[in-house]
Amino acid sequence: MKQVWKPSNLLAPVPAVLVTVRDPEGNDNVLTIAWAGTVCSDPAMVSISVRKERFSYPMIAESGEFVINLVNRELLTAADYCGVRSGRQEDKFAALGLEKAPASAVRAPILAASPVNLECRVTKILPLGSHDMFLAEIVAVDVDEKLVDGNGRLMLEEAGLISYIHGGYFEQGPCRGTFGFSVRKRK
Repeated sequence: MKQVWKPSNLLAPVPAVLVTVRDPEGNDNVLTIAWAGTVCSDPAMVSISVRKERFSYPMIAESGEFVINLVNRELLTAADYCGVRSGRQEDKFAALGLEKAPASAVRAPILAASPVNLECRVTKILPLGSHDMFLAEIVAVDVDEKLVDGNGRLMLEEAGLISYIHGGYFEQGPCRGTFGFSVRKRK
């Protein structure tokens, strides 16, 4: 049996990400986003959804840039903190001791501790209701060298990435299959 509930966002898990931004005057902020996703592979594009009243909203809208920093175990406390604190009241980088590093293609900084940073340029803003969606092209990807094996393969499964599920943070578990395993011929 199934219960029928009112419409709600129960698509889970979603990536817990820290988004870094820089406004045109050079002020930086970091915020937690749970509404982030892949939208296209060619060109590589993502989306983040942000409420208009958030401190970082005008920073993203005016600069047209942001960085999605994937969250691992090391950044979990920062992800939670940046989801409940506002850059209007404090410098979250300083409060958390987060090290910024220059991005290669955008003005917003990357988080040095993040295993993967997606540098993004906004292509469109879609007003949707409670949130506006920023569609963005990924213009550069920064990867921690510790996650690249001798053959140049990205071992993202070693990053300890964190997902957000209905109010909780979860680390990814073991691999249960690889793409195409259900139709692969058995030896």
